[in-house]
Amino acid sequence: MNRRASGDREDRPFAATFERYLQDKGKGRGGQGGNYRRNAARELERFADWARGDRGPDDWAGIVPADDREPAFADLDDRVFREYARHLAGDRGLKPNTVQTYYAYVSAWCGWCVNEGYLSAHHAQRASATAPLPSDDGRKPGDQQAWTPEQRHALTRHVDAAAREAVESFTTLPDDTDALDRGRARYRAIRAARDRALVFVVAYTAVRIGEVLRDPDDPRRRGVRWSEVDLESGSMEVYRKKQQWDAASLPDPVIGPLRRYRRLLDPPSDRWPVFPTFDQRTLADLVREELADRGLRPAEIDARRDEHARDLLLALDADIRPPSLTTDGGRSVLRRVTEASDVSIDHPKHDYLAPHGGRRGMGEVLVRAFGYTVAARYLDNSEEMVRDRYSHIEAGELGDVATEALDEVDL
Repeated sequence: MNRRASGDREDRPFAATFERYLQDKGKGRGGQGGNYRRNAARELERFADWARGDRGPDDWAGIVPADDREPAFADLDDRVFREYARHLAGDRGLKPNTVQTYYAYVSAWCGWCVNEGYLSAHHAQRASATAPLPSDDGRKPGDQQAWTPEQRHALTRHVDAAAREAVESFTTLPDDTDALDRGRARYRAIRAARDRALVFVVAYTAVRIGEVLRDPDDPRRRGVRWSEVDLESGSMEVYRKKQQWDAASLPDPVIGPLRRYRRLLDPPSDRWPVFPTFDQRTLADLVREELADRGLRPAEIDARRDEHARDLLLALDADIRPPSLTTDGGRSVLRRVTEASDVSIDHPKHDYLAPHGGRRGMGEVLVRAFGYTVAARYLDNSEEMVRDRYSHIEAGELGDVATEALDEVDL
């Protein structure tokens, strides 16, 4: 039975509980990290602004228009959440699924308030409150991007050719090549080899992009390091969505690109990220700060930097460990290599081969070849979830069975 909210709690401004809720739902130390926390914080602030009258139509004065005070728990009821649902579903250009998602953040907070004793009922989930919400737009998992075998082969061929060309240009330089020119060629080769390795990992391992790259909103996701990659056994340790470390498989197509990339990068320690950032501003700030901490004066730091074509090469020589490429950076890499390739894209939402499409593409391959149970293990998902997300495959196969049956009957 839910506890009834006390009088003191009913008079409390509801926005004052946001931070406590976000800490409970956040990840990492003090609940300060995680994508859910960031997204929930944004939607809760929008809800509070709307309740104050700062959002909505010009004639909307908020839920306490007669009082010069912050909206409190006592002001919340089914009607308030129904009006907010109507506001979200209004003419704002939001897709039905987006409206549902935004409302869900506020609804989850409302449920937490019931458990904490701030509210006596989960008003946001009442039928009268959710009535204005649109139904979903009918998109099924099969409608979402999944790399086709043709796209996978075309993109991997492209990055492989680009890496081979860049590496060959570097390794065949004449012995008397200027040191800075040699450094520039080495940098281009490392970058091309990194891009190739990243594309192969996304294309064939079915890992989530946040499991191998850095998520700025979750300190535990700092990007996979070389110490966590075992090329001999074909596995790597990643921090899974289920909030624990686990082994992910590295199939044969991935081993070669990773091995050649590591040989070229030659990281000074296994603590280096497998996919370091190449952002020049980030690396410049990093080497300046680290060399200053080691006692070098500004003029000496400038001289060291001038000796290298790129700050990444100085970081390698001086063992100044850079941060990993971010998840957004990984998407930018995939966008860049897709645009440079001859891959054909026909998708309503993405004009490039997005990382989640690589994961879904492998999921389709595994479901078709080995069934839902094996695919669920490889994808690190429950079999029930995999069946739901790839139900279009089973529907298509059943359609083939029905067609065959009709052909037999009609003979």
